[in-house]
Amino acid sequence: MSALVDHKAATLRRDGWCVIRHALDASGLNALQADLEPVFAATPLCQGPFYGERTRRFGGLLARSPLAERLVMHPLVLDVVSKMLLPWCERFNLNLTQAIEIHPGALPQLPHRDQDMWQGPKGSVEYLVNVMWPLTPFKQENGGTRLWTGSHLHQDAALLPEEEAVVPFVEPGDALLFLGSTLHGGGGNETAAPRRGIIMSYCLGWLKPFELQWLVYPPGIAKHFSPELAALVGYAQHRPNLGNVEGQCPSILLRGDIPDHIPAIDALRPDQEGAVAVFLRGQMGEMG
Repeated sequence: MSALVDHKAATLRRDGWCVIRHALDASGLNALQADLEPVFAATPLCQGPFYGERTRRFGGLLARSPLAERLVMHPLVLDVVSKMLLPWCERFNLNLTQAIEIHPGALPQLPHRDQDMWQGPKGSVEYLVNVMWPLTPFKQENGGTRLWTGSHLHQDAALLPEEEAVVPFVEPGDALLFLGSTLHGGGGNETAAPRRGIIMSYCLGWLKPFELQWLVYPPGIAKHFSPELAALVGYAQHRPNLGNVEGQCPSILLRGDIPDHIPAIDALRPDQEGAVAVFLRGQMGEMG
């Protein structure tokens, strides 16, 4: 497993995308799709050319089907994401869960880099990793995801020639990973059937996520999650003290027995703890 994680992470760093074949049993995805079928049917088409006026999208998948957790918490995927994001954060968070259905006649999406939702420096920090899980086979004809290999290394280029894009063929059970710095876009659907997929993405833990996880999964929902999943959707502090509730880890909201008045508790990085300890020793020495 370690060798596979290293290989996929190396491919992501080199190309900006990679595929994990047969990451899940397709039958499990069929069951998830069955859970989501009424939502696909009820969701209106998007408004606006970026989301796509021949496309349906909806989020909050962890609240719509318990089977979505298998995708979000996939061990191999999380290990690869860790390799890509943990150099710049203590912990990463879930950025969004979204189901996408591209209908016949849909036009290709504007090529874009998902990291551009954040106005921080580009080229030195990797902000997120996307994971596309096909529910139907993805190919060029039905709107499979277009990717520009190596575009994460040339982030000053807003657009690249369309003929340089690749559309990896992926099937249900495969996972298509690509960086937030990789130029990409949904394809045009020239077939007679919709193209369906699910995208899960993960971002640095100190960023505001695309899908506001704490509202999508309020405590009444998140209290039924495993501790690991609850932390991933935001019920965990990012040191130092970021994302706290009354100075404590927001996971206290999942207990249901919080006193009216609680103490704030330091949550510092080791280097900060060391700096505080040195400062305190100096202060105590002066007092002595």
